Amino acid sequence: MNKTDGLRAIEKPLASLPHTLRNHILERLRNLTQYEPVIGIMGKTGAGKSSLCNALFQGEVTPVSNVESCTRDALRFRLSHGIHSLMVVDLPGVGESGQRDEEYTTLYHRTLPELDLVLWVIKADDRALSADEHFYRKVMLAYQHRVLFVVNQADKAEPCHEWNITGNMPSPAQQLTIEARRGAVRQLFMPHYPACVVSARTGWGLDAMVEIMMRYLPDRATSPLTTQLHGRLCTEPVKKQARERFSEAVGKVFDTAESSLIPAPLKTVILTVRNTVMSVARAVWDWIFF
Repeated sequence: MNKTDGLRAIEKPLASLPHTLRNHILERLRNLTQYEPVIGIMGKTGAGKSSLCNALFQGEVTPVSNVESCTRDALRFRLSHGIHSLMVVDLPGVGESGQRDEEYTTLYHRTLPELDLVLWVIKADDRALSADEHFYRKVMLAYQHRVLFVVNQADKAEPCHEWNITGNMPSPAQQLTIEARRGAVRQLFMPHYPACVVSARTGWGLDAMVEIMMRYLPDRATSPLTTQLHGRLCTEPVKKQARERFSEAVGKVFDTAESSLIPAPLKTVILTVRNTVMSVARAVWDWIFF
């Protein structure tokens, strides 16, 4: 079975629905399988935003926007691997002049609604979080539910010379520093989601971060994002989670298609078809996305 066969398997149970409703649902399902997740990334210079993206995602990088360095705007990059893609939006502002907050507020109001998730990257050894906190309070409060804080460069946490190179893990003393940093992020920002702690350079903590991302991404974004992960991060538990979330997204297509004007007998048919298509979507997920 290939992708086309997988899509046909999902479409087949729709035959029992009225023509107009069937075509409406079919178009929504096709859009769902072709969805391009949009991930924002932000943080002060030197936090390791690029290294984090490189550690998480594979694929060819294509600049989508080419903005002069003096212009404050979001830079967009498309990552493509196979027939699926992911958009990364590099958001400016953190650690820059507070005088530009109004300008950044306008930019973020324009950009954030289209983002599925924002990764806010903070250095593990950065004790000066006042700039991050200021920007968060002034610009980001309305979008807290989209932000996942990521403490990067855990291998540089003090005492940095104790990093266990053989086991690729922090020493007990470093773990105390890391937990203190995680607690500081929790206290300062009161985030909606648990803060992740990683070392993009060594790969430590990335698997746990991916599982958290998958948990808080919208249903529609989980499967296509999975296709862009480096192979070692695309584990069976991650695939299983994406498979279930894709099935849930398929179910929501039917839920939004229903109307109070639809007769009760037809609603029963729609519910039966919905459950069947959700089950098929789980079964053919691998063929659609891999």
